[in-house]
Amino acid sequence: MTLRCLFVDFNSYFASVEQFDRDDLRGRPVGVVPVMAASTCCIAASREAKVHGVKTGTPVREAVERCPDITLVQARPARYVELHHRLIAAIQDCIPIDGKPLSIDEVACRLIGRERERDNAVAIARKIKRTLIERGLDPIRCSVGIAPNTFLAKTASDIDKVDGLTVVELADLPHALHGLQLQDLCGVGPSMLQRLNHAGIDTVEQLTAAPRERLKAIWGGIEGERFWAQLRGIELPPRQRAAVASVGHSHVLDPQMRNADGMRSVLFKLLAKAAMRLRQERSKARGLSLHVRFVGREQRFSRDLSFAPLDDTPTLLHLMADALEPLLRAAASGRWRVERHPPLSVAVSLIDLLPDAGDSAALFPERQRNQALTRVLDQVNQRYGNNRLYFGAMQDALAQGAAPMRIPFQHIPDEASEADLGAAALVADPSMDELWLQRERQFKAMAESAHRQERERGAAKAKPPGHKPSGVGGWVRKRAGSPDDDGRGTTGSLF
Repeated sequence: MTLRCLFVDFNSYFASVEQFDRDDLRGRPVGVVPVMAASTCCIAASREAKVHGVKTGTPVREAVERCPDITLVQARPARYVELHHRLIAAIQDCIPIDGKPLSIDEVACRLIGRERERDNAVAIARKIKRTLIERGLDPIRCSVGIAPNTFLAKTASDIDKVDGLTVVELADLPHALHGLQLQDLCGVGPSMLQRLNHAGIDTVEQLTAAPRERLKAIWGGIEGERFWAQLRGIELPPRQRAAVASVGHSHVLDPQMRNADGMRSVLFKLLAKAAMRLRQERSKARGLSLHVRFVGREQRFSRDLSFAPLDDTPTLLHLMADALEPLLRAAASGRWRVERHPPLSVAVSLIDLLPDAGDSAALFPERQRNQALTRVLDQVNQRYGNNRLYFGAMQDALAQGAAPMRIPFQHIPDEASEADLGAAALVADPSMDELWLQRERQFKAMAESAHRQERERGAAKAKPPGHKPSGVGGWVRKRAGSPDDDGRGTTGSLF
């Protein structure tokens, strides 16, 4: 009885939820996008869309070219979480879940006693599928993998992706994995695939035959040893969660907010939200990290600030406003042509956190005033609803509904502190922290990669012979002494 884990993976989950809610989408190709804009990418695709080559991370323009009949739907995180709870309840009526859900669309269940017998484990999997249908949750389907550990069970669930059921026993290893591609294994992304290829490992068969020390060297540490053990069915103890090292938010700007004022307003809203979370964590920050990405441009605007420990919102907003000033001046002077390279996404994080000792008092009157204002701000918003009282710089973002509350995969946020006033109510559930944040980071990385690949393809087609690179708006650094040298030009900065 070598089977220890039953892994449930809901197929094309976000797209399946949209088809569940709308009969007109069933049987049709559907793509789910974070914002309704041509410059973003699909964060989920239905089975019908995948037939045409549309998948998670496919740019919207490319998705429409490959599948002209595709219907694009904006993501609805609250609805996905609501149905997640119903799905979890159905699974728990068949078998207890092992700890917390691994993500909003993935669940691992521990097999014990006679459940580890193959026939019994398969019967449980079939009962789960049957229960979902009986409770009217069709067309949300799931693939189930059963294996000696969580890693292999997840891998097995991906082998037969459309409503499949795959069992991998210890006696089946390693041959059961040889038909897979390296990138089919969880933990082998583009960067690790490149490392493996450079080390002479091009197939899963070569990977499973590699000794432990070789994988340790390729991974550059203990993760290689962990991977070696997981390939052999060994269930590793879970990593202990580290203390919170940073608090932050990021957001892909809606088209109407892709301008200098909209960018600034959203950043202020994100920082105010992060500052409230910082105080809820009873911490103070000693640094701030700010990033802005642009449409059609690889280079980003970034600033990293260091300061004495603090947690009051007015001071943090003032520091960020100063950091943004060079970018806003570039927009005002025309050195940053906003219409040509509008802001695409923004991110702000409070870093280098320290526990709040609670015994330090501000020495300067302005800091005392800011701390008092922050206390009043928190009290009003906690009593009457978040953002009932807010800073004027956030007005545009609030009016447009920009940067709404996101539902992390590992944590459903506290509605009282993170949901905008008037937003749809959600049931807070502290059992799911970091999971949606993790998936959001993956989506943003996919979007950025899609933009980069699109630019590279466009540059390869359009670049004329003898083309000389130029900066934003055609600005170039002129050589001293050249005929057209008038003493003006750009420096080595972003704009």
